[in-house]
Amino acid sequence: MSGTSSSAPRAARPAPPVRAARGGTQEDVRRYNLGTLLAHVHESGALTRAELTERMGLNRSTIGALVNELVGLGVVREHRPEGTRGGHGTAGRPSLRVVPAANAVQVLAADIGVDRIVAALVGLGGTIVTRRHLRLGAGDTRPEAVLAAVTALFRSLLADPAAGGAVVGVGVAVPGVVHSRDGLVRFAPNLDWVDVPLGEMLHARFPTMPSRVGNDADLGLLAELRRGAARGVDDVVFLAGDVGVGGGMVVGGRPLVGAGGYAGELGHMVIRPDGRRCRCGAHGCWETEIGLPALGRALGLPERTGSEELLAALARVDPDSGALDELGYYLGLGMASIVNLVNPRLFIVGGLLRAVYPLVERVALTTLAREALTAPAEQVEVAVPMLGGDAALIGATELAWSDLLADPVAVLGEPDGAVVEVIPATVAVGRR
Repeated sequence: MSGTSSSAPRAARPAPPVRAARGGTQEDVRRYNLGTLLAHVHESGALTRAELTERMGLNRSTIGALVNELVGLGVVREHRPEGTRGGHGTAGRPSLRVVPAANAVQVLAADIGVDRIVAALVGLGGTIVTRRHLRLGAGDTRPEAVLAAVTALFRSLLADPAAGGAVVGVGVAVPGVVHSRDGLVRFAPNLDWVDVPLGEMLHARFPTMPSRVGNDADLGLLAELRRGAARGVDDVVFLAGDVGVGGGMVVGGRPLVGAGGYAGELGHMVIRPDGRRCRCGAHGCWETEIGLPALGRALGLPERTGSEELLAALARVDPDSGALDELGYYLGLGMASIVNLVNPRLFIVGGLLRAVYPLVERVALTTLAREALTAPAEQVEVAVPMLGGDAALIGATELAWSDLLADPVAVLGEPDGAVVEVIPATVAVGRR
């Protein structure tokens, strides 16, 4: 077991197996491969055709045809870095790199919290073009009020001079139990939401853009897998700790989502049966011991202290004061149960708890080592998100890209005047 500064080796991601394209026609394969290549460029940035050939397991001419089509769609460009001559700095054909066209296609994303909303306009490749922030007051978390606030933020982003080309999707992170297929928020206790059809409500406001809604912890994990601390790791737990506490998990390289997409409600593990009543109705849930209200009590702050004020208060805490030791104990106790259950290689402590963890690291890790089984405890590394407080927001942007990366032609149409080259019906190896 190790802490945030550990250099413990992470499990290498094995080469993904060849996957069948949807359907089986040559056109199905072509469009599947277009999406796969675009996903590589979106996640990794500039890549040469040679690198794409190696990653996807296709021949050079096929990669060339796919790149040309994506250039025709306007989603990627090719350029030669300044000072580059040949493939390894030698004379010869320039080393062209395929790069995402961040200003040509963009998505809108929002991270809805209990006391604030953060929204951003993001270009292909993960470039945040511009962003907005809105604080929510007491009584402003009614679904209609939140939707109106998100709509206003999105319209402000679209009117920004930095906004560029087509907007191809909307992604929203919510601290609640979300039905992944239609964006129905079944239960978000800290927003007082029950069965809120947020996906339908977003579609009504933005009918030309596919709208997707996800749990904030699942999306934080998605962001860290693609762009943060969890890249290349196949067994990860992401803990999103704010007013409520949620979790996202990947086991063996596959998301652990459950039958309806509701898995990962880690904050509602009962960890202290004689503890406080939770907003969900049970007693002693994990979030009652490590969520923001518990943090506020430990710091002697008023009950409804906002996240920004709590962050400011944390900056003044003496790590040796012991003020947060009880919270650190319950953090480690809950982590021990999860480590025993899923044996992760990496455990990411996110949300506002990312700022708490360095102050309670010693207590939390000591408790984890004492309460978890030795074998899984020795294998886990504990860290904070590389993407900081933006993890859920960036995950929402990745959700918004889903349709484009699955089938660029379906979203954007064939390029004007394009002559589509017939390519061999070979399926790309994978997206990562």
